[in-house]
Parts: sequence; structure tokens; C-alpha cells
Amino acid sequence: MIIPLAEQLRPETLNDYLGQEHLIGKGAILRRAIESGNVPSMILWGSPGIGKTTLAYIISKQLNRKFYTLSAVSSGVKEVREVIAMAKETNDSPFLFIDEIHRFSKSQQDALLGAVEKGIVTFIGATTENPSFEVIAPLLSRCQIYILKPLEEHHLLKLLEQGRTYLEERLDVAVNIEEPQALLRISGGDARKLLNALELIVTTESRQGSSIMITNEQTVSIIQQNLAFYDKTGEMHYDIISAFIKSMRGSDPNAAVYWLARMIQAGEDPKFIARRMLILASEDIGNANPNALLLATSCFQAVDVIGYPECDLILSQTAIYLACSPKSNACYKAIRSAQKSFRDAGDQPVPLHLRNAPTSLMKKIGYGKDYQYAHDFENNFVNIEFLPDKIKGSKFYDPQNNSRENEIRLRMKALWKEKYKY
Repeated sequence: MIIPLAEQLRPETLNDYLGQEHLIGKGAILRRAIESGNVPSMILWGSPGIGKTTLAYIISKQLNRKFYTLSAVSSGVKEVREVIAMAKETNDSPFLFIDEIHRFSKSQQDALLGAVEKGIVTFIGATTENPSFEVIAPLLSRCQIYILKPLEEHHLLKLLEQGRTYLEERLDVAVNIEEPQALLRISGGDARKLLNALELIVTTESRQGSSIMITNEQTVSIIQQNLAFYDKTGEMHYDIISAFIKSMRGSDPNAAVYWLARMIQAGEDPKFIARRMLILASEDIGNANPNALLLATSCFQAVDVIGYPECDLILSQTAIYLACSPKSNACYKAIRSAQKSFRDAGDQPVPLHLRNAPTSLMKKIGYGKDYQYAHDFENNFVNIEFLPDKIKGSKFYDPQNNSRENEIRLRMKALWKEKYKY
């Protein structure tokens, strides 16, 4: 059996590990914990192929403690309990590494709690998803969260050089990477993808002779011809979700449902798909159709309850609805503009007439003075200032040209006249 290049080059010490200097660089927080031998249970959060599994393995090896590994895709409560039973027979709190912990159900995560709390195992979970959404609160509270950053270009270039040297020796060919840009772009910062791509190109071209010159054009050609081999899951996770979101944003229900079908076929986490549609409903549709957010929320809740295979219908209905909906990113632009205003203008004081006055002293110094209750006036509106003096008159929300937001614009113009220039 030929071991993949990415596995052959997997580092075995912290000194050989690439990236994550903020965690394992000299004097960094996780390195200090490892060197002290007092490593907490932890969750490693970051994108694919940046070293989560490798880091967990190095930690166990450096501390010379037993290392159990499970995958949330193929393991359940039974397997967790079996590992815990074996760990009880030791006295050194062996490591239990669970890849893709976000795919564990609540009951499966519950099975870990007692062993983690009592120190029977030192738990290391790896996830590409935000653990605050996917990991139950009791387990989250017992773990340190370490965020792994994407690998930078100099890390990837160093990895390419290691791979090139190794393949030259293994295959007895001369390899020259004349243009690495396509390799870096295809990898998307994923070290495993990068090395898989390099290995595929070199093994393909080595049949033609003893000298290989890797160019961008050659890279793209070979990878496209061998896409299924190169991408072991049959899907490019981040590329497909990007195409899916952009299709809905571009109001193309046909493309949206096609990319959705690709993700469903690949076994993509349905909650991941539903969560991205939730974001799109607010970011790209907003008040052009407020029902979009309601439907996307219902979709997420339904998918969480039903799961595969039936939830594919719910995902499809929601994706088509969002794609066909009128679009507006006015709400997205409004909050970004308001955040920029705060950063630029600083922490402006709340106008006195808007402040709450729960004590008599506060009333005496002017808190709440001259505030006018909108419901006491015609149309439930009174023209007073609600922004700090320094930024009064600032318009953050600018309705866009669609039927619902045109109604909003007309209403705002009728109420505020020329103040906000609606």
C-alpha cells in the first residue's frame, strides 16, 4: 500500500510543525502548557488541512501518553464508552481525539462529560465549525478553545519544497516547481490538498521522463482531469458552498438547487447548509423580503429535528425560495457603516434626553429631560434627536430599489423630511 505524501510528511515534533505560531511558538500559551505537562482538554477549531489532527498527535507523543482517536462520522456512544473503559485501566489520563466533533449529537457528546470532568481522559476535539454552535455547553465549559489560523503562503511554499524533495528521492526524478501559484490556489490553504495535488502531478508526469517542470497550466490541466482522485470526498467543500451561496445571491434557483444536490450527495452537514442560508437571508435579502429570514430560521430548526434523508426537501424549498426572492444588502451595509462610524468617532455619550432616570439624582441632573414619548403623538412619531451630537444626521440604512424597501423609503421620507435625505 502506498502511503499518501501528506501522511508521509506529517510532522512528529513541535519544531517540525508549520504554522500556528500564536499557539505553539516560543513562549506561546499552548506550547507552555505542553512543556509543563499540564495540558487541558481542548477543542481545536480551524479550516481543513491546517494541522488539527497533527497537533493533537504531537501533543500526545511529546507527553508520552496513549492516544485514542475516533471520527465523529463513523463512531458513536458505544465507541466512546469503549475508549473510556480502556482509559480507566491507566493512570495517566490518555488522550481521546475526536475528529469532526461538530458531527456528534448531544447524546454522544454527553457520553464524554463524566470522563472529561474526572480526568479519566484528556479530550481533544477538532472541528471546522464554530464550537459555540455545535458543542454542548457543559462540554464546552470543560475545554479550552484554541483557534487555528489558515496557513500563510510562506508555510505552504516550505511544505511544497519538502514534498518536492521527498518525491524526487522516492521516484528518482528531478522536480522543478517553476510556477507554484496554481498549486497554492487549488489548495485553498489546505496542506493536505496541496501535497495531494503535488503528488498527483509528479506521479502523473514521472511516467513521461526523469525530469519534471511544474507550471500553472500543467497543474490546472492535471488536477481537472483527475478531480475525483484528487478530492477524496468527491466534493470541494468550500468551493461548492461558495457556488451555492453565489447562485442564490444571483437569483438563479436552478444553479442553487444543483449545487445543493452536490452537497447532499457528498453528505455535507445539513445544518451547515441551513446556517449559511440563514446568513444569506439577512445579508443578501434583508428587508426586501423579511419572510426570507423566517423561512430560513424554520428550515434550520426543521433540519435539526429531521436530518437526512428527508431534510433534503426542506433544504431545496428554502434554497429555491431564497434564490427567487428580491435582493437587498442594505441591512448588511447599514450595520457595517454604523460600526465604522463608531470606530471613527469613538464612544460618543448617549444624549441626556435618551438616558434612563431610575433615581431622583439622575432626574435632577437632566437624565430623561425633554424626552417625548412617540405614542403620545400623531402617527406614533415625534421628531427628536436619537443620535449623539457628533454624528447626528448620519444615515446608515439606505433602502434599496425593491417594492418593500421603496415603501420603507417613502415612510422614512414622510417622517424625517430632509433630515436623512431619504
